[in-house]
Amino acid sequence: MKLQPDSNQALFTISAQGPGFVEVNRVRYLQGVCLASDTAPEPWGCDGFGALTAADFERLLALQPEIVIIGTGHRQRFPHPSLLQALISQGVGFESMNTAAACRTYNILAGEGRRVVAALVVDPRDATVNADL
Repeated sequence: MKLQPDSNQALFTISAQGPGFVEVNRVRYLQGVCLASDTAPEPWGCDGFGALTAADFERLLALQPEIVIIGTGHRQRFPHPSLLQALISQGVGFESMNTAAACRTYNILAGEGRRVVAALVVDPRDATVNADL
């Protein structure tokens, strides 16, 4: 039987997450970021979950996602539907979860070759447990 190595097609993966940070390819970010597997992290949601606007979500469409994983900080929260209108109108799927779960989910989907975007709120006041992924 001939075996083929399974390679992760994602260029940008989340290597760690903890209180007040997310690491992408071993580079630490202390504020919110958005990224796709083929797009370097950019600032996103830097003023926290409560300050997100519809424009923050509209910006994600430029990355041409199939699905957006929204990391909402140390606990799961749900953006108001009016903020998500741009994603809904374009038929882009989305899921809200705490940032730690969002990081894990992003890595799985990116590793499968899915066109996923992670939009992650990073709050230095979050009391999550430091967890390497």
